Amino acid sequence: MSKHEFTNIRVPIEEDNPSIQRDESKCIKCGMCKRVCDEDITVGKMFDLEKTCDNAICINCGQCALACPTGSITEKWEYQDVKKAIQDKDKIVIFSTSPSVRVALGEEFDMPDGSYVEGQMVALLRALGADYVFDVTFAADLTICEEASELIERITKKTAPLPQFTSCCPAWVKYVETFYPEFIPNLSSVKSPIGMQGPTIKTYFAKHSNIDPKKIVNVAVTPCTAKKYEIRREEMNDSGKYWDIEDLRDMDYVITTRELAKWAKEENIDFAHLEDSSYDSLLGRGSGAGIIFGNTGGVMEAAVRTAYCYVTNKEAPEILYNLSPVRGMEGIKEASIQIGDITLKLAVANGTNEAKKLLDKLKNKELHYDFVEVMNCKGGCIGGGGQPKDKSFKGNALKESRIEGLYKKDKKVPVRLSHENPEIKQVYKEFYQEPLSPISHDLLHTTYTDRSKELEVCALNK
Repeated sequence: MSKHEFTNIRVPIEEDNPSIQRDESKCIKCGMCKRVCDEDITVGKMFDLEKTCDNAICINCGQCALACPTGSITEKWEYQDVKKAIQDKDKIVIFSTSPSVRVALGEEFDMPDGSYVEGQMVALLRALGADYVFDVTFAADLTICEEASELIERITKKTAPLPQFTSCCPAWVKYVETFYPEFIPNLSSVKSPIGMQGPTIKTYFAKHSNIDPKKIVNVAVTPCTAKKYEIRREEMNDSGKYWDIEDLRDMDYVITTRELAKWAKEENIDFAHLEDSSYDSLLGRGSGAGIIFGNTGGVMEAAVRTAYCYVTNKEAPEILYNLSPVRGMEGIKEASIQIGDITLKLAVANGTNEAKKLLDKLKNKELHYDFVEVMNCKGGCIGGGGQPKDKSFKGNALKESRIEGLYKKDKKVPVRLSHENPEIKQVYKEFYQEPLSPISHDLLHTTYTDRSKELEVCALNK
């Protein structure tokens, strides 16, 4: 008999799932969670509990929590642990905020859809007790410098197979590891921005500021429940290896946009009337390219801007600052870009259901691309499983408001290229040396695991 009940109408959730949980008392057996997992994510239809020895397969995306109308499924709350860390006078609590949070957090406080609330968000974190507040768009720029360099090497030196897949989305990475392990070599070895932000804080920033890394508590504020899983992957401890501190993790906690709003409301903070505050320096500045990471197609657009400059040593042309073919909510978007003598064939899959179609065609050699972006959540990170719920059923209109909020900001900032970010130049000059250097490989790149055996674990045990 299965430990999971009602699996014909709802998703099974393991108790040790680091991302999501279910309150049985609130479940009305409506089937919304199963529909989104089966149809939008496709994971629900790709495993059999009888073959997995009753172990639920989950890529931690949290779309079931976003769809749940009663709040039965939620993220695993971590903000109480963060509160305890803030109260510990021996700890230095550092928050790092993802791009998509700032165009969705305002919705939780009755502000217009897509409101860009960066200054108030930073002020809120300071009011909650942050010692430092940094911007993950800094690490998004770092990701682009490494990922664009890796793409150029794959094309010119044939160091790894094409297409190169983006690796910023931990749910997508786990999807490949579980269902399409033959494509693991195609995943960029570059960590996600949060995966880079953590070790950079606990090495470069700790050294620069003369702080004991063991005292740092790193907290990521993100739209994504899968980040709760990602930071707990065994290999996400490169700062510990750097310092030879066995139990030092790169990132300690992840709280979602909804979680931050819940915490603020419990503390009776009047968010809408907070005076703007600014990020701390050193890891506090991101380019426009880093900001659009939150949108579907944004990673692709950001990477192509920098790749063009790296290859040609020229300014990126205007078309690359509004790469319309990879923008928007279409399922699969394509573009071809000429960079010097290189013709790059690009694709963006908006959601894992669309990625599955693309992967199957690549597997059958029906398609060829050089660079493919995949985000698990529709619209990109702006539609992440930890974002405010669409209580008025606006659908794509809500996502498009958030998307537009990030594109508008990209147009306004003075630096729109990741490699031109002054703080990125500084971190390479003082610490990482150059993209793909030995130390950047040690701290900013990662490896992946074939998890396909989990689909047939009962057969393997016979």
